Amino acid sequence: MRISLIHIQNFRSIQEAEFEPSEFTLLVGRNNHGKTNVFEAVSWFYSGKGELPDIRFVRDDASGDAEVCVEVEFSGVQAGLENISNDDNRQKLRNIVGEADTMRVRRTSVDPKNRYVLQPQTGIWKKQPTGADPAFNNCIPRFEFVLTSKSLKEVSAYKSTTPIGQMLGGVISDALEQDPKYREFLEKFEEVFQSPDSSVRKILHDTSDQVKQHLAQQFPDCRAVDFRVDVPVFDEFLKSYTTTLDDGVLTDAEFKGDGMQRALMLAIIKAHADMRRDEALGRAFIFFIDEAELHLHPIAQRQLKTALLSLADGVDQVFVTTHSSVFLSEESALQRTFLVEKEHGATNLNVLTRNQKRRAVFELLGGSPADLLLPANLLIVEGESEVAFLQKIIERFYPECPAIQVLPARGDDQRQADYLKDVMKVFAVVDDSPIYKHKAILLLDAPTGIEKQKRLRTFLDNHVYLEKNNQVFALPVLGLEDYYPESLREEIGNVTNKVKLAKKVGGCITQDDFEIQMPVIFDALSGCWDKAYG
Repeated sequence: MRISLIHIQNFRSIQEAEFEPSEFTLLVGRNNHGKTNVFEAVSWFYSGKGELPDIRFVRDDASGDAEVCVEVEFSGVQAGLENISNDDNRQKLRNIVGEADTMRVRRTSVDPKNRYVLQPQTGIWKKQPTGADPAFNNCIPRFEFVLTSKSLKEVSAYKSTTPIGQMLGGVISDALEQDPKYREFLEKFEEVFQSPDSSVRKILHDTSDQVKQHLAQQFPDCRAVDFRVDVPVFDEFLKSYTTTLDDGVLTDAEFKGDGMQRALMLAIIKAHADMRRDEALGRAFIFFIDEAELHLHPIAQRQLKTALLSLADGVDQVFVTTHSSVFLSEESALQRTFLVEKEHGATNLNVLTRNQKRRAVFELLGGSPADLLLPANLLIVEGESEVAFLQKIIERFYPECPAIQVLPARGDDQRQADYLKDVMKVFAVVDDSPIYKHKAILLLDAPTGIEKQKRLRTFLDNHVYLEKNNQVFALPVLGLEDYYPESLREEIGNVTNKVKLAKKVGGCITQDDFEIQMPVIFDALSGCWDKAYG
């Protein structure tokens, strides 16, 4: 079962909003425009907790007693009903929704303690059946809300309400009941603390007797005071457990960086979802994660998004508020993105269009061309040795030329062909407008063998603009090492590591020798600068 529609009225900054989420839903927008309020509204729908003055939409021209209403439509209802183990409760809900596979449910400020289900046959809202609330909660997806302010301790501390507590509780209790050593421990504990012959028990008895005598002076009716040590339940042991992490340095998890703690917290919640789903006969989860990328490096953000998409690709559903250009710019078939904007004090949600996406990425990356750090152009080469050589050359002779980026294609012409498309995808803010398509330069080694020559010819025939625009340059030799001036190679001597050799040559060669004796590379660089942006 998944959420297929959310309708919100008069909740905090949201006067009225309705949207249809997907398996993986992103909410983007500036701070204080209402992204978190959307999540809080769904949280209120699930729990009903919250004082009305704190959650009601208020504006100068709005009524102070406006009805707060949050409606959620669920799809896949018939499968969800099968998760209700109690036949009577299942039938009560089935009597309301019938054979429909969608179910619309609302909670309002008029009766915040109850939820109402829309009868599809009559269009009438009917109160959720008395006594069926636990069954209903077992039917709809479990709600997990990870606020920005939520800490690792709230997730990893052992309590009956935390993910760690719920994961470890049942598992460890079952294991202990079957463990003979634990039963032996209980017998020893009873022998030490509760047996009449125990020295500890005698001390407790004597202490109790002394306290009773002093208490009897004030309350003569007091006949006995008994101090005793009961057998501890296993929960008491787990309250003192700790979480450690070894990432090269073994420490308590709470001493790790904010990014690591955030990642661990989300990993625990994901593992909790896996376990609870197994327990609940395939019951789905919905994850509402406020600023999921918080404290994470862009590479870690990309890895996190991949992990969350894997959740959404199953039975679960993921909602994320984000300020991350990584989350926004890399599309997925599961993803739907909504722009959250506040206008005249009221929050609105709209599907992010292609043109809006370009602007949103621009703002997320800083809002200024100087902040985007995009190169003026791209020079795509075969491998790391070309990168090392060209970086040296540019640094020494052409520091005032446009700032281009030299990208290696890992030393294979087919990979290079694919890499061009990868680069275009990464740097294009919209799929139909790749900003380097008619600017990027390819510098190739001479293709070896008939097969590679055919493959390169096919690639160029499929991208005729590359030759037409003079965007392809090919060395007359099989590799960069064969293109270095022979006199310089003899001077440097035997250096087998290609990257080290490239750095040495780039650091020794004169500008005249480079431009005259390595003309193909100089022409490729010149072409890259000529086509570069501003």
